[in-house]
Amino acid sequence: MALLDRIPHLLVSPSHRPWPRAEVGEEGWLAAIGLLAGGELTLLGLWGEAAAVHMALLKEPNDIAVVSLACADGKFPSVAVRHPPAQRLERTIRDLFGLAAVGATDMRPWLDHGAWGVRAPLGADSAAREAGPYEFLPAKGEALHQVAVGPVHAGIIEPGHFRFTANGEYVVRLEQRLGYVHKGTEQLMQRASLEVAARLAGRVSGDSTVAYGFAFARAAEAALGIEAPPRAQYLRALMAELERLANHFGDIGAICNDASFALMHAQTGILRERVLRAADAAFGRRLMMDLIVPGGVAREIAPGGAQAIRALLAEIRKVFPRLVELYDNTASLQDRTVTTGIVKTEYARQFGAGGYVGRASARGFDARKDLGYAPYDHLVFDVPVLQAGDVNARVWIRIREVEQSLALIEQILDALPGGGIAGEVKLGAGEGLAVVEAFRGDVLVWLRLDRAGHVARCHLRDASWFHWPLLETAIESNIIADFPLCNKSFNCSYSGVDL
Repeated sequence: MALLDRIPHLLVSPSHRPWPRAEVGEEGWLAAIGLLAGGELTLLGLWGEAAAVHMALLKEPNDIAVVSLACADGKFPSVAVRHPPAQRLERTIRDLFGLAAVGATDMRPWLDHGAWGVRAPLGADSAAREAGPYEFLPAKGEALHQVAVGPVHAGIIEPGHFRFTANGEYVVRLEQRLGYVHKGTEQLMQRASLEVAARLAGRVSGDSTVAYGFAFARAAEAALGIEAPPRAQYLRALMAELERLANHFGDIGAICNDASFALMHAQTGILRERVLRAADAAFGRRLMMDLIVPGGVAREIAPGGAQAIRALLAEIRKVFPRLVELYDNTASLQDRTVTTGIVKTEYARQFGAGGYVGRASARGFDARKDLGYAPYDHLVFDVPVLQAGDVNARVWIRIREVEQSLALIEQILDALPGGGIAGEVKLGAGEGLAVVEAFRGDVLVWLRLDRAGHVARCHLRDASWFHWPLLETAIESNIIADFPLCNKSFNCSYSGVDL
């Protein structure tokens, strides 16, 4: 309760686990905003429902609480007016629920592109809506011009629009417009069974399907007051580290490819494929989708699966150091990545940047280590942290995390306990919160279940909510041609911020 001691509150929900949720009045809400603005707290999430808003707060490294404010008049004091990381989250709350942030400086829609036909579809007072023009922020100065990229891109990637204002080749401002892949996930979750909701969670961002399944399962278990069996907990971590490996290999190669060094792309692509094949041999699915469920895991590791994974580790340890040496000794690569796309350390701290974005800019938060959820509380590993904050630092964080994941996977296989892989799930009412470390940063899931065990409300927050704005700052004063390199070094999820 230490965090809540700083915030005036009315009452604490007895059914919210494992961290407290307190209902506050306007005084308490403003007090929380003040602590955020002063840098004493980190914003973990901000979301709404028909008549209330909720804010998850972190006092680093591991003190978490949720504060909730009733919005009887459809309004709440803006968080973003004093703490900018909340801005897009506030715009989303208005789009989905019609709740207005009083004092906000940016009232433009975020998810709502005018294609839904209604305004605030999840709110208490939805109404018809017609599409209107989207106003990008103005930029004034001599010899400025604009370059529009997207939303459709070359290659198989999700849609997103990037509006560059430049002086010659140098970027003065980048503004993003996302929301083109709206799936209505949070609406589909409402009144869904736990089984259906778990499947939806695993599809928020396909490259992090294990992490989302992990986070949703932990939130559901917290709400119901249950725990997965020890063997299931270790198998979950095994899947999560395999997912991390696959994505880091893919990212390292893609960053090098954007710097015109295709050899690294090809070689790390081979390693990524090896990881996916090992996952398929162990669990019958390359991406391991739908394998983590509330109460445990849906599938036991296959006979020979552990041996396939150990063979994978041996291959990576043989090949990967040579690729790291190649990256480090290729001057043309270093010329492109060193000092390019710098995220300032104060921005990483203010926005609560996680994963390789935060750790490359001196913020060392890692949910596995700092929150110590099972089974990571019984595993030994380091969290690599660098200061430079450039593309090169984000590559090196990935490299070091690959090394840590190899050691973690070996520990998991060596210590894998016996027993069952799924416990009994007794359905009922409750509220749960979980924060799980995905490959690009922490994933938050907040869940409320009704008496029948169906989802009354679920919010899923990707690390990309706080990374996308930092990409806008990182590209400033860089040349337009370096944007693909910076963008790939962030590898933000489009789908993950489109609920």
